[in-house]
Amino acid sequence: MQLNLKNSLVIFDLETTGINPSQDRIVEISYIKVYPNGKEETKTYRVNPGIPIPKEASDVHHITDADVADCPTFKEIGRQIANDIEGCDLAGFNSNRYDIPLLVEEFLRNDIDVDLTKRKLIDVQVIFHKMEQRTLSAAYKFYCDKILEGAHGAEADTRATYEVLKAQLDRYPELKNDMAFLSEFSSHTKNVDFAGKMVYNEQGVEVFNFGKYKDQPVEEVLKKDSGYFGWMMNGDFALDTKNALTRIRLRSANK
Repeated sequence: MQLNLKNSLVIFDLETTGINPSQDRIVEISYIKVYPNGKEETKTYRVNPGIPIPKEASDVHHITDADVADCPTFKEIGRQIANDIEGCDLAGFNSNRYDIPLLVEEFLRNDIDVDLTKRKLIDVQVIFHKMEQRTLSAAYKFYCDKILEGAHGAEADTRATYEVLKAQLDRYPELKNDMAFLSEFSSHTKNVDFAGKMVYNEQGVEVFNFGKYKDQPVEEVLKKDSGYFGWMMNGDFALDTKNALTRIRLRSANK
């Protein structure tokens, strides 16, 4: 099925040094940019993360320090990536929980101004899990009747994710071929920050999504526990989370 696009859609996948957005780095990024007229462009970059790649990460994606020693850093290619995804909606496999927060953190870390808050974010894994409960390799076999060769390579996983998304639209008539619908359908929560440390509750109020103040309004917590803001700002939280928390605090102070 051809995707029904109002904006270009970028389907992407990251291979990284780990899963912590505040500490880990991208070692490979691949994306397919699909235009509303159906035209496709594919790009894949190996990235020197500037830190050692742990063995447990290399065991998954098979990228070692030697493989990226002569590759550009994210700072060197980040502006080109930002230009490529400008105005585009984004899709991936487990992307809302993993790839999006880590990509946003890399942009922020390198002072590259990219605002993804108004983009449609489609998580193909969430659609898959709501429908079938499988892994990407199983999804590729189930929906496309193909074996995923080169799993955990960014380009192979990106291509498989793109094909699975199109096949999902063919299989399930209740899924609308509309990026706004798919973005809403594939969201676990309505996140305030991309890491999901704060979310909007049913009343549209920002609440904490972790820790001792879970489900409590952020503004109320910051008023009753003045030290909590400092604890988070000095803690091991993503820059995007800290920026969102600061915006809420400033908004509250200006009321």
